[in-house]
Amino acid sequence: MTTIKTVGVVGCGTMGTGIAIVVARAGFKTRVYDTRAELLEQSRKQAAAFLRKSVERGKLAARQDEAILANWHGTDDIEVLADCDLVIEAVFEDVAVKHELFSRLNGICPPHTIFASNTSTISITEIAGGSGRDAQVVGMHFCLPAQMMKLVEMSPGLNTSVQAFQQAWDFCLALKQTPVRTQDTPGFILNYFLVPWHNDVINLVDQGVAEPADIDVAVKTALGYPLGPLELLDMVGMDTQKLLCEALYGVTHEPRAACPALVKRMIGARRLGRKSGTGFHRYDSDKIFGA
Repeated sequence: MTTIKTVGVVGCGTMGTGIAIVVARAGFKTRVYDTRAELLEQSRKQAAAFLRKSVERGKLAARQDEAILANWHGTDDIEVLADCDLVIEAVFEDVAVKHELFSRLNGICPPHTIFASNTSTISITEIAGGSGRDAQVVGMHFCLPAQMMKLVEMSPGLNTSVQAFQQAWDFCLALKQTPVRTQDTPGFILNYFLVPWHNDVINLVDQGVAEPADIDVAVKTALGYPLGPLELLDMVGMDTQKLLCEALYGVTHEPRAACPALVKRMIGARRLGRKSGTGFHRYDSDKIFGA
């Protein structure tokens, strides 16, 4: 049973919006913070559309979507997070950005507040080192799309207290997610495999081996994946894939983790994926997956 009641989610891009849906859906008071008011509005609209579709599909009871949204409070005032028992960051994969955020939150939140990072490649210990409360920092890596995937990679840093990690674990169970414990190692479990695998797929496209749609069909049909790798990459975003590559390659020097040239060209062309309307595929709306 969790003692956590109020949760902050920082960053309302694709990942943050999905995490906020999971938290609010589980009945927690949810503070969604971003500096950009237009993204806060878009995030809530995306959440509302997803929850409405969940009602239509029978996954939620009638009007349950409204009750869930009542738990959701969007804000561009970071001071609103002062009453949170747990804050989950879903910002850029840049350790300096995470340090700045957690340092600010350290002066705002009470001592008991746990800081969780949704990082998929950066060391939890390194992130915690700039937080001012490294005993209270844990890794909670949700999987895309967070609102539909159950797995959460839970990683303690070297100085994370046993109590803080257990509280975060219990919270994860209260979300009805499936936590797995990992060591604080590059890429944890999933991205240790996924980043190089996705780069291999990107290079297949760049070499003209097959069209993106055909690669996705092949993987989904033969391997039983619910999403093709290029569909997932479009959800992740080319800008984020570049950061993931840089973070993983920077500590492992694994050649397959190096950022492919095509990713950099696509960023230059603003073909970022779902967020820009065009990536390896084209998208006609900004609805999140499952809406």
